[in-house]
Order: sequence, then structure tokens, then C-alpha cells
Amino acid sequence: MIVTIVRRVWAAVRARRLAGPGAVALALAGYAALLPTGWFYAGTAPHRASVTTVEAAPVALVLGAAAWGDAPSPFLAGRLDAAAELYRAGKVRAILVTGDNSREGYDEPTVMWNYLTAKGIPGHKVVRDYAGFDTWDSCVRAKRIFGVERAIVVTQTFHLPRAVALCRAAGLEATGVGHDSMATAALPTCYGYFRETLASLKAVVDIATGRQPRFLGPQEPGVRRALQSP
Repeated sequence: MIVTIVRRVWAAVRARRLAGPGAVALALAGYAALLPTGWFYAGTAPHRASVTTVEAAPVALVLGAAAWGDAPSPFLAGRLDAAAELYRAGKVRAILVTGDNSREGYDEPTVMWNYLTAKGIPGHKVVRDYAGFDTWDSCVRAKRIFGVERAIVVTQTFHLPRAVALCRAAGLEATGVGHDSMATAALPTCYGYFRETLASLKAVVDIATGRQPRFLGPQEPGVRRALQSP
């Protein structure tokens, strides 16, 4: 009995010795993965607010998310509802909706435009960017193609720190308003928080390399016209 116990203890000790370097490496990898997320959260804290507390800006930049046929997904609808609130509250004078239109039959910006106009937002105040294929592309294009200098970025709360950080790195004077989706879509929201850890690593690379968007092209006057229109 005593011999059996001693053997088991010795086996456990040896296993811990062998597992030590692996555990350290795993811990370091986890720390490296979480570091960008923590950096984005800390660095953008002064630039995140609610619909009621955010300072006014000329433009709301609504980042795209999945569209289900002709309807926005719940995540996308939440973002658009927040943008509509900002417009009605006089916090913005135009809304730039940016998303994916890379294949036939899938058009996030038009779904977003239709949703906002159905909510009573004037159509000439909503501008579509059809090449916002990811957050970095949307931020860079807002600055370089649509001439946006100052904006309120609208997305889910879990996405907001990375989105604000990327837009500010792209040269926008950006603040952020988030839609809290936890109460209505807890499981997808939890996955969103998890995904942000990996997405933040890519975001650091985008910022460090100044990656060019998939498409640039000539400047678009849509935002300027929307701001000038009554």
C-alpha cells in the first residue's frame, strides 16, 4: 500500500517537472494573445461612451455585420438602432454605413440603408460604403475615400475597443458607442468577446504595417453632400 502511494506521488512529481516548461510556454502564449486586447481596452477607455453621453460629431460610422437576406442580423440591427438614436438626438448629422458587397446577392450597406430609412432616417443622410470588408478597411476608407475627419463609431460593445483603436490609428478623431447585445444574444456575444482576442492580434499587425485596404479608388463626395444637405 505504502509502495503504491509512493509510486503515485513520484509519478505526479515527474509529470509536473515535465509539464513545467510546457505550462510556462502556454502561459506566455496566452499572455501574448491577451495583451493587444488589454491595450485596446485601456487605450480607448476615454473615447468610449453611450448615446446620451457621447460628444456630438459630424458622422456616425456604422460598421457592417451579417445580413440575412434583405434583413440585418440582430447584431447589425442593434448597431443601426444605436445610430438612429444618435441621429435623432442630434449627435450626428450624417451616417456612413460600411460593409461587404463583394458578391452578387449580398449587400450589407444597402440592407443597412433600407433599415435606417424604414426607421425614418432621411435617405440622403445615409451614405453607403460597399467595400468595408473588415474594421480596418472601413476606418481607412472613411478617412481617405469619404473624407471623414471626426466620427462616432457604432458597433457591438465587445467590438468597440478594437474598432475605436483602429479608426484612431487610421487618422480619424473617433469616439465609440456600443450596442450591448448580451441581454438578447448571450451566446453569440460571448463568442464575440472570445473572437476579439484573436482579432486584436490581426489589428496590431494592421496598425503596425499600415496595410492598404482591399479597395481604395477615387474620393467619394457622399458624406460631404449629406452634411451639406438640410
